[in-house]
Amino acid sequence: MSGLSGLLLGQGGCWQASSDGVVLPDKIYGKFGYGPGQFQKPRAIAIDQQNEIYIVDMTGRIQVFDAEGTFLRVWKTPDVTNGRPTGLSVDAEGLLWVADTHYYQALAYSRTGELDRERSIFGEPGIEPGKFGMLTEVAFDSRGRILIAEYGENDRIQVFSPEGQLLFQIGLHGTDPGQFMRPQSLTLDEQDQVWVADSGNHRIQVFQLHDDHASLVKTFGQEGVEPGQMRFPYDLFFDEHGDLYVCEFGNHRVQKFNRDGQSLWIWKSPGSGPSALYQPWGCVIDQQRRLHVLDSYHHRVYRVPAV
Repeated sequence: MSGLSGLLLGQGGCWQASSDGVVLPDKIYGKFGYGPGQFQKPRAIAIDQQNEIYIVDMTGRIQVFDAEGTFLRVWKTPDVTNGRPTGLSVDAEGLLWVADTHYYQALAYSRTGELDRERSIFGEPGIEPGKFGMLTEVAFDSRGRILIAEYGENDRIQVFSPEGQLLFQIGLHGTDPGQFMRPQSLTLDEQDQVWVADSGNHRIQVFQLHDDHASLVKTFGQEGVEPGQMRFPYDLFFDEHGDLYVCEFGNHRVQKFNRDGQSLWIWKSPGSGPSALYQPWGCVIDQQRRLHVLDSYHHRVYRVPAV
């Protein structure tokens, strides 16, 4: 199965496909450039409750699109001299959170781009508790606690109260279970379990949040190209059925898992053709169950329809 490319792998027929099995997008939007609706290696994607899609690229611009790929508005993070953000997420109140990676801060914005300085978390570099390495992602549990993932010398997740007070941290740098090598993305399930794309270790790790600590629940995945294996998972999220989607930067594909870590199907299309992906950074599903994938090194977005 791993030798197939551009094909629908697994059961259930989750995507529309041509008669020869090739998975084709119903929409491709964006291209290389600096203007509205154009991209410079898009690096993170999020979708809000209004079905609007937020994308940040190497220019530090946050562009907003509707689910049809129509450009709506844009704003820019305060500074990109040292580097660009690598994570976007939307909280329960509809605020867009930006992991401002190289500036050691998590920025909270309104839907129209106004910075909420009271909600944002401004830090400084360091390995001590409450300081930050390179931020990758911001996530939230059911109690409003804020989880911030970091990589570099830190490789950890710090958990803050809704008011921004540090509570505890999860993990540290390493390859053992419970340790991280660039925790690139986070998502939480209905039980306040944190699912972590442990990118440099080519695996997913799951932790249960408690009042003052987190306990490791399970780990699955290893480096490789076969179903169930991964190479640099960069993004993950749950659909409404509770299945987990994992966007693999290194394997140029999106893989779907059940809660037990069993691979259900793979969409893989490497190369440069019309159905290709090249080092995708992230993906979301819209309210019409269409998958939007950042085809980062082709400076565009794929939208693949569900069946």
